[in-house]
Amino acid sequence: MDNQIKVKNIPTEVKIQKPSDLHPDRFNPRNRIYVRAITGLHQQLRKRIGFVGMLAFMVLPWVNFQGKQAVLFDLMAQQFNIFGLTLLPQDLTILAFIFMIAAFALFVVTTFYGRVWCGYTCPQTVWTFIFIWFEEKLEGTANQRKKLDERPMDADKFMRKSAKHFSWLAFSTYTAITFVGYFTPIRQLIPDLITFSASGYASLSVAVFALCTYGNAGWMREIMCLHICPYSRFQSAMFDKDTFTVSYDTARGENRGPRGRKQDPKELGLGDCIDCNLCVQVCPTGIDIRNGLQYECINCGACIDACDGVMDKMNYPRGLISYTTERNLESHTEKTKAVRAKLVGYVLILVTLSVALVVNIAMRKPMELDIIRDRNQLYRVNFDGLVENTYTLKVINKSQQTMTYDIKVNGLSDFQLLGKTQVTVDAGQSHDVPLSIVIDPYTLNKPVTEFEFTIAPIEQPDLAISQQTNFFKTR
Repeated sequence: MDNQIKVKNIPTEVKIQKPSDLHPDRFNPRNRIYVRAITGLHQQLRKRIGFVGMLAFMVLPWVNFQGKQAVLFDLMAQQFNIFGLTLLPQDLTILAFIFMIAAFALFVVTTFYGRVWCGYTCPQTVWTFIFIWFEEKLEGTANQRKKLDERPMDADKFMRKSAKHFSWLAFSTYTAITFVGYFTPIRQLIPDLITFSASGYASLSVAVFALCTYGNAGWMREIMCLHICPYSRFQSAMFDKDTFTVSYDTARGENRGPRGRKQDPKELGLGDCIDCNLCVQVCPTGIDIRNGLQYECINCGACIDACDGVMDKMNYPRGLISYTTERNLESHTEKTKAVRAKLVGYVLILVTLSVALVVNIAMRKPMELDIIRDRNQLYRVNFDGLVENTYTLKVINKSQQTMTYDIKVNGLSDFQLLGKTQVTVDAGQSHDVPLSIVIDPYTLNKPVTEFEFTIAPIEQPDLAISQQTNFFKTR
């Protein structure tokens, strides 16, 4: 259809533009961003935090504790082993507290310092910058990478592209193996993968996570932050006028425009912003921070370092772009309120949850006892006229060592205990112990008598636990 549309009864010709005419890449899911390298305080901090986090992620599965892998989330065995602490499905409250503490810690940080989690510690950001580092080493600077993509394929371009993608895939594969190593013993996983003897679940998991890492950090990058990550959508609910975010000082920077170093910007009617666009070129999500607070901003501080470098060269004060609050931008004389109701509330909840977690772990016993009665028959009378009740004791060893337990009965007298009174249970396993109690019914005053089964490890008898149950007899 012709873009020129004539409207009747109007003497002039009205030109209607298609959306594609307004911006040729308007509906392109991703316009490639060539992130320019920058140095500065915040980038050094980001790199060091990322290095520590990456080192911990890569090394932790290889650490042994008490002869076993220190951190192992064994989903098949339904147990999490964390430095000698074994969490079973019965310990759901501890896992719930851990997740809630992580969530409220994120809320506290976000309320006080904005979206710094995304800029400094988010795995997506860390892996993206690692992949960009491979690009810089193999394809050059941002401008060189752009020119390389624009030129036709030749031997040099093919070699550079091949080396980059091989590096991405190799690092993604190592990342995937490390990640799967948190869920299956990593010292056995690697030989099994090399000899093609790994289980189907492990092999598929490594392949899927390697492809996801390659796709997310190599190709999708900021798309994850802009369109997929839910945190970017609800993080603004935790912001207020006293939240520190990366912001541009409009009052100081406007009007923008180029000028010489020796020229006085006031005489030219200009602000401190020279409109160099460096803040846009270094942004990993491709936004212009001068347009105000945007949910795409991950608070990485790259634009701060770029702008501070320009201010130094122009002999202007630093801080045109900085971590500041909306309150400070509105009035430079009004101080930011560091302590406020929302932040205090988050901190109190975080402290309460942390105390509850510590108490839960401190009160946790390294074993558990469940008692299952014979549901088909509450009791039976044997040939000697004695009443017999049958039980199955499920003894769960929650420690990471093999333990032997003594079984005792408290609250009954003149009884016979038929079955094993000592049981050995492997680390992280459970064992069913069938037992029967036989009593002369005339020694019992009530048809239902309460008593307890008690188990205690022979190595640590003070760690005994008891479980209450009932003994039934004829009326």
